[in-house]
Amino acid sequence: MEPTTTSPALPARSEQVARALAAAGIPGTVRQLADSTRTAAEAAAALGCEVGAIANSLVFLSDGRAVLVLTSGRHRVDTAALAARWGRGRLRRATPEQVREATGQAIGGVAPTGHPAPLPTVVDRALTDYPRVWAAAGTPHTVFPTTAEELLRLTGGTLLPVGPDED
Repeated sequence: MEPTTTSPALPARSEQVARALAAAGIPGTVRQLADSTRTAAEAAAALGCEVGAIANSLVFLSDGRAVLVLTSGRHRVDTAALAARWGRGRLRRATPEQVREATGQAIGGVAPTGHPAPLPTVVDRALTDYPRVWAAAGTPHTVFPTTAEELLRLTGGTLLPVGPDED
């Protein structure tokens, strides 16, 4: 993968993500795309990859705090199954305001890093099926290439299946 670089053309949120990637030794370059990457389908179309290779960053609330779930774009999170596997209380989707408060980023562009404080994180086991995955880089128009292993290292996350029948 290419080295992480920052560019004067990147939005401030994406610059923060690029700096966090560089500090963690993650070699993916933040890219700004003309097309939106707000949804996994949009991101896959813009990048010319399978939708499953998109690492969606979803923020939930559990046990009174924000948590991050990095899930493959090929399926939805089964919140009850994931909470049980993770050993957490009920997971409920954060509101846009709660997402911004927890991450400093807007829904559709939430990166796995660059937040005001680290969040407890799960990385979807399905992401290990892809040699390269793409994650948002702080805005709905910025992404970076990475791997499931790098996401685990970057976030200090836990690798778990997030779908209903994946044990």
